[in-house]
Amino acid sequence: MQIAIASDHAGYELKEQLKSAFGDIDWLDLGTDGEASVDYPDFGFAMGEAITGRRAAQGIVICGSGIGISIAANRYPAVRAALCTDATMARLSRQHNDANVLALGSRIVGLEVACDCVRAFRDTPFEGGRHQRRADKLGSVNKAD
Repeated sequence: MQIAIASDHAGYELKEQLKSAFGDIDWLDLGTDGEASVDYPDFGFAMGEAITGRRAAQGIVICGSGIGISIAANRYPAVRAALCTDATMARLSRQHNDANVLALGSRIVGLEVACDCVRAFRDTPFEGGRHQRRADKLGSVNKAD
């Protein structure tokens, strides 16, 4: 399974730790490649383009809080980025919302919690059913859809 991963400078260390912790994942690393200051929207947008272009079906974005980079990624209609601070949120984001991008805050969660979130996100399928109609609306710009 290939998963795209992107971070700004604040998320760089956690990004590298996750790549090492999950050696079974074929990572598509969208950057950044160091701790020099960069702009998180650039990497959220890179994730949006990767998901939209079907270079990866799922992704992980990381910045200091997880907020800014998730906002940037969610500007793309194909992206359903969920900012999660524990495994329950990650699991529910997949089950109920069919989230395809996990957003993490490197200054909010440590490596152990981040790994729990990645496992829950990776291993939880979308339930569909009653959730499908709602998930479909997330990619729409028309409230009447």
